[in-house]
Amino acid sequence: MERLGIPKLMLSDGPHGLRPQPGEVTDHVGVGDSTPATAYPTAAAVASTWNPELLHRIGRALGQEARAAGISVVLGPGINMKRSPLGGRNFEYYSEDPFLAGEMARGMVDGVQERGIGTSLKHYVANNQETERLRIDVQIDERTLREIYLPAFERVIGASQPWTVMCSYNKVNGTSVSQNHYLLTKVLREEFGFEGVVVSDWGAVYDPVAALQAGTDLEMPPTQGRSAQAIIIAVQNGEVPMSILDERVRRVLELVSRGMHVLELDESYSSEEHHALAREAAAESIVLLKNEDLLPLATMRSVGVIGEFARSPRYQGAGSSQVHATQVEIMVEELEAVMGDVAFAPGYTLDGCSSELLMHEAVELARTVDTAVVVLGLPGSFESEGFDRQHMRLPADQIALLRRVAEANPDVVVVLVNGSAVELDEVTPHANALVEAWLGGQAAGGAIADVLTGKVNPSGRLAETFPVRLEDNSSYLNFPGEDLIVRYGEGVFIGYRGYDAASQDVAFPFGFGLSYTTFQMSDLRVQLSGAVEDGTLNAAITVTVTNTGDLDGAEVVQIYVGDPDASVARPPRELKGFQKVFLPAGASKDVSIRLDQRAFSYWSQRCARWVVEAGEFTIEAGNHSRNLPLVQTVTVTAPPLAEPLTPTSTLGEWLTDPLGRSLIEREVADGQPGTILDPEVGEVLASMPLVTLSTFTGVSLDFDSVHRVHDAWKERTSRS
Repeated sequence: MERLGIPKLMLSDGPHGLRPQPGEVTDHVGVGDSTPATAYPTAAAVASTWNPELLHRIGRALGQEARAAGISVVLGPGINMKRSPLGGRNFEYYSEDPFLAGEMARGMVDGVQERGIGTSLKHYVANNQETERLRIDVQIDERTLREIYLPAFERVIGASQPWTVMCSYNKVNGTSVSQNHYLLTKVLREEFGFEGVVVSDWGAVYDPVAALQAGTDLEMPPTQGRSAQAIIIAVQNGEVPMSILDERVRRVLELVSRGMHVLELDESYSSEEHHALAREAAAESIVLLKNEDLLPLATMRSVGVIGEFARSPRYQGAGSSQVHATQVEIMVEELEAVMGDVAFAPGYTLDGCSSELLMHEAVELARTVDTAVVVLGLPGSFESEGFDRQHMRLPADQIALLRRVAEANPDVVVVLVNGSAVELDEVTPHANALVEAWLGGQAAGGAIADVLTGKVNPSGRLAETFPVRLEDNSSYLNFPGEDLIVRYGEGVFIGYRGYDAASQDVAFPFGFGLSYTTFQMSDLRVQLSGAVEDGTLNAAITVTVTNTGDLDGAEVVQIYVGDPDASVARPPRELKGFQKVFLPAGASKDVSIRLDQRAFSYWSQRCARWVVEAGEFTIEAGNHSRNLPLVQTVTVTAPPLAEPLTPTSTLGEWLTDPLGRSLIEREVADGQPGTILDPEVGEVLASMPLVTLSTFTGVSLDFDSVHRVHDAWKERTSRS
């Protein structure tokens, strides 16, 4: 708005690298030309580093590239939960666990914003599928929303205050998020303390007036004046107070004020230094899933590389996060640079139209080398923004190729290139070594070579479970819904929470990853302090970690908390702390991790708040969710849960509450029969609501006395 001296600012997609589109943007869906930028590993990859400090460094690099490109806000990171392995956008998200996702996102947000560039935490909230993503109604209970789908947002907002939060397309319990006052105003602003701009996902505003009133500040993309006209009319006819419009305008102007300094910058960055960081990040993201003494590759053995992905890399996801990379490393070329001549055969095509000739050439190559490195993965047509996967299987021609190669050569290394978990029952038996390389960004080829040859000791750990079968996933019967409704029927039991609760076998558990060295954890120490009553309960945890092998390496100490005697259904264990530690061969280190009160809490729907129940909790430490050798039980003292009593509360609940019992005893003493205070009768009637009992004659309380008791309870508790 030149008349008022308000400049225009540029936002850019950027969870894994910037996608600036110079000039007037005509392509808001993200498939047009963009200027070159560093393509870092996708979120699914970097989450496997379990290293928030690395994310912080990537964030700073992204911030510097944004400054050089005149970009004020980077549209990322994405922190939605991986509810189902089929989610088409899972490559763009960190984890199935909200604590891990929140910690990794904090690193990214802090890194970007330290450079004076804004971020956009997305997609708020419960945006966990691509099927009907613009119209789907997520039916979800409050406890599941609070414990699984909101905590990562809450954690990042409380610690880092991202400049913007992007609201999602979907509905939650019948109301589109862009016009959901409860989620945008009560929860996001009033409870979480968010101070920035709520920006819509592109096309997520369906009713601009309702969105304005609910708390959406900035609608994207522009609507050629239609939304503005609707808002003007709503203000003029009194439907929308001018104060609300002023508040939304003020927030947008504050965003402009924070970001306009970029317009005056004349900065650059070293594309080579950023490429080196991308390679480091990709290598640290790689997860070694299996190794029968085959890796690292021995330089004296001949190696053959099989698989078109080794020559035509898929290093990023499809959709709005696509980056025009500054350069792209080719895996087979990077291996040749280290090992000399490396034979290559494509083996398959990326369009699934593989021929017998291609397969035959690959098998013959496998016969002539000591070790066959087979690169398998998901083509871009299998996973992308805009649609969900139909299954978890790798392409059939790739599986057939692997089987025949393994018959020709007993020493097979399989490298996986994919953005989300895949079924591995037809892969693992044919692989002496199995390497999960994810979508590793523009330097993935070199990073894979670094790990295969031992230049980098793998330290990645899975940020999502690999189930044996899709059917084992807890969301299976409720994904992706029907008739524009998806019910989150699994509740809080997503990911490892569900597999553990059902005692299901998994292919590879959450947090799992091997190394070329070995580690041992010992001497778990837990010290509780503080009090539940004032919200200061915390646990200081210390674990000793020793590198017992011959190589330098890194281990991830993972801390899980369980509440085996909870009055509600809780997962057997939940990740509540972690720390990655780098150790020279033979070295030991004490790792200290502190848990706050939230680590012991669950969301009580009846109390409408976070609560801690008194009793025993288990603290488990180890290197993945199925290997937690160190266990300590601690006893937490806490006051009884003060749930509000109502006429529909049961007789047992009223008699358990000291005040409630005294009020009932007084009412009975004033002439009512004492039936309900008879221990034998009371046990039979304990599960019946008080108001229901009032309909029976001779029980003790009639309808009027029930309401007298309730009114007295409300008055006494409100005074206290």
